[in-house]
Amino acid sequence: MPEARSIPFWSPEEVEASLGATVAHLQAGGILAYPTETVYGFGTMIDRDAVDRLVALKRRPPAKPFLLLISDTPMLQRIGLHLTRSASMLAAHFWPGPMTLVLPGGERRVPDRLRGPEGGIAVRWTPHEGLQRLLRALNDPITSTSANLPGQPPAVTAGEILDRWGGEVARGVIRVLDGGRLAPSDASTVIDCTGRHPRVIRPGAIPSTALRAVCPDLVAD
Repeated sequence: MPEARSIPFWSPEEVEASLGATVAHLQAGGILAYPTETVYGFGTMIDRDAVDRLVALKRRPPAKPFLLLISDTPMLQRIGLHLTRSASMLAAHFWPGPMTLVLPGGERRVPDRLRGPEGGIAVRWTPHEGLQRLLRALNDPITSTSANLPGQPPAVTAGEILDRWGGEVARGVIRVLDGGRLAPSDASTVIDCTGRHPRVIRPGAIPSTALRAVCPDLVAD
């Protein structure tokens, strides 16, 4: 079996050099491990078969969906997701950044397995410049979930992924982008925008006071 290796994904030059093979890997249904602004994540294209492979790899409970990463708001329109008035105000102030919005729509393009209990699809415009460049090259969102099994801490280095999933990497099931060791940071704030009033369903990096300054009818504990 070939030795498991990662692909440098640190400098702008390394990011550009990685794009062609990474886009091809995703479009062929492969699983990608990549650095985010918080921890390393796993992702795929949003078609049902690729999502099912990621669910099996993660041993993810069926009722716990993945979020989507985007690089601009037109990407939402292409997959049929709708920015409500409150979501638009929040996105204008806090995207790209550590805010995840749960949005309505996407029935024709997004698999039901990605739909949460609120009935919407969770989306974040990532501020990670390398990922933004990859998403622009792909011209589609990718799924995002932390690179770990249930009960394990999320990976903060590419080496941890190689240690845990070396066989899958060597077989080409997983492609690993190495963005170095990631510094600890707060998780994104998650806001449900599918109801009458936006509602914080997971507190995170952006405090409720800052959110309410933009969207006064926000509901938060």
